[in-house]
Amino acid sequence: MTKILMVCLGNICRSPLAEGILKSKLPVNTFLIDSAGTANYHVGNPPDRRSIAVGKKYGIDISNLKGRQFSVNDFDAFDLIYVMDDSNYRNVISMARSEQDKSKVKFILNEIYPNQNFDVPDPYYGGDHGFEDVFKMLDEACTIIAKSFI
Repeated sequence: MTKILMVCLGNICRSPLAEGILKSKLPVNTFLIDSAGTANYHVGNPPDRRSIAVGKKYGIDISNLKGRQFSVNDFDAFDLIYVMDDSNYRNVISMARSEQDKSKVKFILNEIYPNQNFDVPDPYYGGDHGFEDVFKMLDEACTIIAKSFI
């Protein structure tokens, strides 16, 4: 089974959307997809209502997900760790115990724009349109990720 983790800051906007999108593109019997945040602000909370709404608009239900914080154990539990931005990357890499841990961490938008390390913008403080834009970015990246496995 291939295990993939999506990581953002609070685990209520970008990473749960990425989790839901990738889950919709890969078979559940051979892939485990999860999400986490680098901060502990929203542990146990559901995704932001705007993330839930944009997911539902495209047939993806993430309303049952609960926020959790990234931990060093995630390096052992997951094969790939996709981060949403540079801050997430630095936070996750700072917890890495080895080069093997570091090799698992990738910028999700590098799937679209190789080696560019572009950020998925955090839509939390913006309007609803920001969630739509983020969904489209993540959907494109997750399509590429899914195709690489199928």
